Amino acid sequence: MKVMVGVSGGIAAYKAAELVRALQQHALEVRVTMTDAARQFIQPLTFSALTGHRVLISLWPTEDAQDSAGDASIDHIAEAQWADALVVAPATADILAKFAHGLAGDFLTTMYLATTAPVLVAPAMNVNMWEHPATQANLETLRQRGVRVVEPGSGHLACGMVGPGRMAEPQFIADAVLNALGRSHDLAGETVLITAGGTREALDPVRFLGNRSSGKMGYALAEAAQSRGAKVILISGPSALYPPAHCELIKITTADEMRAAVLNRMADATLVIKAAAVADYRPAAVADQKLKRTGPLTVELTPTEDILAEVVRRRRPGQLIVGFAAETENTLENGRAKLLRKGVDAIVLNDVSREGVGFDSDLNGATFLTTSTAIDLPEMSKRKLADRILDEVVALRRPQSLLVELSGMERQDIERETSSSEPAHPVTPAAEIFIAGAGSRRAIMIEES
Repeated sequence: MKVMVGVSGGIAAYKAAELVRALQQHALEVRVTMTDAARQFIQPLTFSALTGHRVLISLWPTEDAQDSAGDASIDHIAEAQWADALVVAPATADILAKFAHGLAGDFLTTMYLATTAPVLVAPAMNVNMWEHPATQANLETLRQRGVRVVEPGSGHLACGMVGPGRMAEPQFIADAVLNALGRSHDLAGETVLITAGGTREALDPVRFLGNRSSGKMGYALAEAAQSRGAKVILISGPSALYPPAHCELIKITTADEMRAAVLNRMADATLVIKAAAVADYRPAAVADQKLKRTGPLTVELTPTEDILAEVVRRRRPGQLIVGFAAETENTLENGRAKLLRKGVDAIVLNDVSREGVGFDSDLNGATFLTTSTAIDLPEMSKRKLADRILDEVVALRRPQSLLVELSGMERQDIERETSSSEPAHPVTPAAEIFIAGAGSRRAIMIEES
């Protein structure tokens, strides 16, 4: 997802660089716009280096922009449409007043009026300016219009006074942005090991046996897991994709290299997601020289090691293991058989016989299989599917017997839901309730007395 950071002219402007980094660590794409006053405190080059993008300042073309294909005169509209959220930090009394009264004289204020994305402001100013009725009235106007205010802290200010007005810490502001975007930190504290892409098994110095995997699903999972607070270890076969910033990338080529990398790092992981398309077979012998075209060729293949099964055998208590299965026929039957055979906690089942989804596509659909459920995840972008898969994984993290004291009304609701399809069982005060798919549906299992 994409965030525009607006920087206005206050002493706390230097902290905006920390905010940019904090947002990037959650796999968000960040761009920056600055007011002229902000440039008195920090240079645009700092943000350009951090983001890899031109810093937006003026509504009018600069000498650099005149040579580019873009039209700077409408950049504020394009950027307003680009951003999934706008956060202004620091937000001075001046910028808050301009926002509240609809004044649009520079890039930031004009973009504010043009965007329909969530807007957050992190005020920073002298305590008397913060407490002034005009400032408080402007803030109330903005709140009524849906602007989220990240309240300033209290303490020693740059002016030497003590009181409220110090800009909130960058990580706190980043958390507010994530909340506005509907992101959660439900994987904070987890270390997630993800495998991605296909492996290549050499036939000769030129050719190899491989598959059509692009790695897009695994890389999407890595980005999603990192955005939800996890530390990510990404073990990837050959791929043209760029990994999320700040994740640990381990590149491999063959199934043997994949096995060695996974077994070497799995002890560090609390969650292992095996999304890679690892070769099931390799040539029994690799030719020293390029094979010449001399007629029919028979190649003897030998099985590769079953990495997923070995990971399950070596798992430590509390470690979740999720596998992937690509099937072309009898998908549900074959997927469930693999789930039971491998002993994993869940299988993400892909029907790769369908056109336009799966291998080398930006779209995918799947079924999330556990020993007791089969949750349909319909066709969507791989990035969205990654979050849906992680929703289900987080549900697996909940205790297997979540005991709750049910009120009389809750017990009646449960009895009503179960009695419609099968004979009612006595409902004990202990019942297991879990939410699957971040609110997509509710499943209730009742313990029999």
